[in-house]
Amino acid sequence: MDVDRLLPTPEAADLIALTREIADKELSPRVDEHEAAETYPEGLFATLGEAGLLGLAYPEEYGGGGQPYEVYLQVLEELAARWAAVAVATSVHTLACHPLHAFGTPEQKERWLPAMLEGRTVGGYSLSEPQAGSDAAALSCKAERQEDGGGYRITGTKAWITHGGRADFYALFARTAPGSHGVSCFLAPGTTEGLTFGAPERKMGLQAVPTAAAYWDGALLEEDRLVGEEGQGLQIAFSALDNGRLGIAACATGLAQAALDTAVAYANERTTFGRRIVDHQGLGFLLADMAAAVDAARATYLDAARRRDLGRPFGRQASAAKLIATDTAMKVTTDAVQVLGGYGYTRDFPVERYMREAKIMQIFEGTNQIQRLVISRGLALAEK
Repeated sequence: MDVDRLLPTPEAADLIALTREIADKELSPRVDEHEAAETYPEGLFATLGEAGLLGLAYPEEYGGGGQPYEVYLQVLEELAARWAAVAVATSVHTLACHPLHAFGTPEQKERWLPAMLEGRTVGGYSLSEPQAGSDAAALSCKAERQEDGGGYRITGTKAWITHGGRADFYALFARTAPGSHGVSCFLAPGTTEGLTFGAPERKMGLQAVPTAAAYWDGALLEEDRLVGEEGQGLQIAFSALDNGRLGIAACATGLAQAALDTAVAYANERTTFGRRIVDHQGLGFLLADMAAAVDAARATYLDAARRRDLGRPFGRQASAAKLIATDTAMKVTTDAVQVLGGYGYTRDFPVERYMREAKIMQIFEGTNQIQRLVISRGLALAEK
């Protein structure tokens, strides 16, 4: 069903309507084929870019949509309700644009940002490493500054990159000095000589968009590819992740909504003991709990987004939204399988895929255990 959304402007309502039209035409008919075959949806991100859906949260002066974050996130939710992998990749692209927009020089932004925000180039976010996932300060991939302004030589391995090997650029985080203040951020072209990618990971879900490791073998990045100051990388990374967690919260909510819709439709059609199964109190109450949980997840991410739009601190609320929405997605998709019974365990219905896709959302952009740590630290600081 179409979610009844409370949107701030008529323009935002038109944008949601456009998103639904594109999602129903371009995403829904293709998702089952590509997810089952684990094939990349060629041309789809160009279509989203042409429609203006890949730069919504950024300023119009650089080619973005100039939309509040609360509107961008609801667009993302609509995409996720049709195809979670595409929505996650869209969220990651938005995340990858953040360092340049927030920390780049005017010259850097003028040179690269329009193509990124207009969707002519699609980005990936390259922070994690095999031994450094949640512990970003443990990064070991090196960026060695060359003499006489000759740029930086990048050596090391990065892991778990959404769109790895397919993206046009990567927000890359590499070590320029020892210690927690020794990480720097770079805008790295996907075609850099000396950059190669591993085979796509064999994942439980989100199979149509690759996740891959990157191998940097002394690859040279020019001096102007440094974003911000040397040593500012973790500040940039964590600033981006606050926004990225909201993106994943919206994706998780869209996935949970899709599972709820499928369960409700089935419960209204399936009969047992001469009655629709939705009319059996035990099942009706289960559906009611699922619907309440989805509504709560949506309200939580919108609260955090509105704080962001008002220029207020939102980091703790972003972590809460990511925690609540992704736990909700896991519970609601599992319950949807239960509602469909044996059919839910088959690939004749999408709920088994929804359940597989929900699991990773509790893990990436910081595991939900890390979100609890962020929230608890925020509470401790508030008491000082």
